[in-house]
Amino acid sequence: MPERSNPPFNRRTLLSGAGAALTILGSPLTALAQVRGRLSLESDDGYGPYDDDRLYRDDAGRLYRRRGGRYEPYRERTSAPRFEDDPDADPYADPNARRRAAQPPANQGDQVSRPVDNGPIDYARAYAAITDEPFPVYAFNWRKANPLFLRQEIAYTGTEPPGTIVVDPRAHHLTLVQANGRARRYGVGVGKQGFSWSGVSTVNSKQMWPDWYPPKEMIARTPKLARSVSQLQSGLGVPGGSRNPLGARAHYLWQDNKDTLYRIHGTLEPETIGLSVSSGCIRMINQDVIDLYGRVEIGSRVVVLT
Repeated sequence: MPERSNPPFNRRTLLSGAGAALTILGSPLTALAQVRGRLSLESDDGYGPYDDDRLYRDDAGRLYRRRGGRYEPYRERTSAPRFEDDPDADPYADPNARRRAAQPPANQGDQVSRPVDNGPIDYARAYAAITDEPFPVYAFNWRKANPLFLRQEIAYTGTEPPGTIVVDPRAHHLTLVQANGRARRYGVGVGKQGFSWSGVSTVNSKQMWPDWYPPKEMIARTPKLARSVSQLQSGLGVPGGSRNPLGARAHYLWQDNKDTLYRIHGTLEPETIGLSVSSGCIRMINQDVIDLYGRVEIGSRVVVLT
């Protein structure tokens, strides 16, 4: 799923009661979040005096939300939204897991450097839950998955040198070329119709538990996403963790010294592996993207086939 680096937002000027200029973030037609509350009275700005979930920004870059007809400073979320505030949330989800996922690790510097496992692939072990990461990685039910999309060691007869990543969108496979005519293959989800792409790129950087900065258009058209974004260091986004669509790892792909906005990353929806469902990014089971992460070097060549 493409993400922005931090492009300027579309703006519309609003006036508070004190006359200070504020700007609404997002599309002029759709705010960053669905309006909730009692909008029965109209004010001078046309939105009514009551609470809403839009974000506003003043000329100094400070963020505000309206509460009781007043603009109050907006602070980043420190806990997961309650179910009653999020009708799309799962009421049967483990509340402790949701609380852990919404909070950063105790030490942001604690990142797990997992040793590369070159032994025979034992699926029960490969797809088991991982509990020593900053956030939990839940077990993947590999027994119910299509075996074509499980991690495999295969023979490689192509021409790419070891270290190259080859993505075949038609087959929904990502192959990491290794030495001695061998390769490691993973099942992936790829771009849906209209979002597919091909070509050669480079792994410019890698991140563990990355933040995600969705494009403003995606925020505007997705109310559930709009309720999840916070002001992060590089703009409005979703902080890294178990609720982040990029999953446990992300590889950032560049072409000609420019960010393509495409990533090879983990996913919250492992059931979509083997399908064409993304906005162009290449998604993997979290256990698989962690395995790939330990094998890929910065600067690695990535070939996406047509």
